[in-house]
Amino acid sequence: MNPLIDVPGLEARLAAGRRTVLLDVRWVLGDPHGLEHYLAEHLPGAVFVDLASELADPTVPDRGRHPLPSRDPFQESARRWGIRKGDVVVAYDDSGNMAAARLWWMLRDAGVTGVYLLDGGLAAWRAAGLPREAGPVRPTRGDVELGSGQMPVVDAGAAATWPRSGLLLDARAGERYRGELEPVDPRAGHIPGAVSAPTAANVDGAGRFLPPAELRQRFECLGVQDSQPVAVYCGSGVTAAHEVAALELAGFSAALYPGSFSEWSNRPDLPVATGPEPGDAAAPAGKSGGAGGSVAL
Repeated sequence: MNPLIDVPGLEARLAAGRRTVLLDVRWVLGDPHGLEHYLAEHLPGAVFVDLASELADPTVPDRGRHPLPSRDPFQESARRWGIRKGDVVVAYDDSGNMAAARLWWMLRDAGVTGVYLLDGGLAAWRAAGLPREAGPVRPTRGDVELGSGQMPVVDAGAAATWPRSGLLLDARAGERYRGELEPVDPRAGHIPGAVSAPTAANVDGAGRFLPPAELRQRFECLGVQDSQPVAVYCGSGVTAAHEVAALELAGFSAALYPGSFSEWSNRPDLPVATGPEPGDAAAPAGKSGGAGGSVAL
C-alpha cells in the first residue's frame, strides 16, 4: 500500500469535495511551539494534533519517552479530530513527515486503511502556492471505531536478539548511533547488532520521500532483503515510523520497536554499543549481555 498522497492529488481530492480529514502534526524534538506554528499557518481545514499528549502516554523510563497510548484514549482523540468510519485521513507536518509518520503508523495499526502522508508536508503545499489559513479548526466530532495490532511491533527482548536472524535498523542520526552525541537519553550509543540507517536519508532536500526505486536501493545497500525480517527503532519510536513508511514504499515490511532507544538506554541490564560498527547482538532482555568489545554497559 502506498502511504503517500502528493500535493496535486490532495488538491484534486479537496476540489472534488471528497471527504478528507486533514491532520497537522507540527512537532520537532526540542521545539515545544507546535501549536503556535499551527495557529500561524496550516492547510485549510486541518486539525492540530498534539504529539506529546495525543499520540503518546506520559513518559515512563521503562517504556520510553513517547509510549504508545492505549486504544481508548487514542480513539477519543481520533473522534475529537473528526474522524468517522470510512474517512480518508491525510497527515502532514513541516519537517518532512518525521512527526506525521507517527500518526500514520498509529492509525494503520488501529485498522484505518485510508490514511496517507502528504508528501513534502506543509512545505510542498506552500511551494505550490496553495492557500493556507490561520487559527484553530474545531471539527464536528467523529465516531470512528479503532482497533489495534494491525502493524508488527517488537519489544526490548525481541530487539535484543533480532540481529541474530534479521536486520535491526537504527533510524537516528549517525552521531547518536555512534555514541558521539546523546542529547536526551541516559546512555549514548546503539542497540548491539543494529545497523545505522538515519531517517533523514529517506527524503530529498525538499522533505519529499525519495522515489521507491532509490529507497529500495538504499535499504538493500544496508542489508535489507525480502527474505529477512526487519525491525526499526529510533529515539522514542517517532521517526522510526517514518522509516517503516519508507521501507513500505521500497517494497519491504518492517516491525517497529515503540520504546526504542529511550526505553533501552534506561535499562541498565541491557548493553549499549558505541562506534560505527553494529557490534554483536545482545543477550535477551533481562539477562546479562554477551556482546563484543564495542559494547559498554
